[in-house]
Amino acid sequence: MTIRNWGPIRDCMRKDVTEVDGNMDVLSALKLMKKVGDTSLIVRRRDEHDEFGMLLFSDIAKEVIAKNRAPERVSVYEIMAKPCLTVRPTMEIRYCARLFENFGISHAPVVEGDKVVGTVSYYRLVLHGLPDLD
Repeated sequence: MTIRNWGPIRDCMRKDVTEVDGNMDVLSALKLMKKVGDTSLIVRRRDEHDEFGMLLFSDIAKEVIAKNRAPERVSVYEIMAKPCLTVRPTMEIRYCARLFENFGISHAPVVEGDKVVGTVSYYRLVLHGLPDLD
């Protein structure tokens, strides 16, 4: 049996992170997601005592579309995940996959110190984490 070295999250994370304010309306957030080509946004901390939040496409589908709410009348802070689990860029890809499974999540901010340096998802873990796919 061969043991695979999966490498660190740093190797597969999305590095161009888009941060928004929690007071932004969901319609504006959706337009921004489309513009930057991402399915998640990081919600900024209000101050040094606050935690990061995360808004996913699935949050919008479940909390806005499925409930027939007007996206221009719903604020990001009403439907985002906060606080959210974060990972370090040095965490091994296999441990991140296990963390996602253990906590039932599919995305996480990658944090170094007090700064979000990327995002990671199952998609990124699988398609960008497997070196044999290049």
